[in-house]
Amino acid sequence: MQLCRVPQLAAALLLATLVTAPVEAQARPDTLALSCEEAAALVTKNGAIVLGTGPNIYDRYVSQIRYCSGAEQLKAEWVKTRDNPQCFIGYTCYVPSRDNSLGR
Repeated sequence: MQLCRVPQLAAALLLATLVTAPVEAQARPDTLALSCEEAAALVTKNGAIVLGTGPNIYDRYVSQIRYCSGAEQLKAEWVKTRDNPQCFIGYTCYVPSRDNSLGR
């Protein structure tokens, strides 16, 4: 009878460890700490990536239309980097409508 409780006890201890383990936030790269070349390379290398562009400001940038959803289109994006106040980083995806047909 005692042997049946060992797997249950082990499972309970594992669950308790997972629940109480601290969850580390994954840091997103910050364009303000990167050169223009480094930031653009991250977008190109990953295809799609979330980048911070200032305190509590971030967006998802893509290198090609294939990283957007069906009805979305590409909008060119320039962000501030460590060495360039207007660095072409890649694109964001947006859904065109009558109100934003120019992507603005």
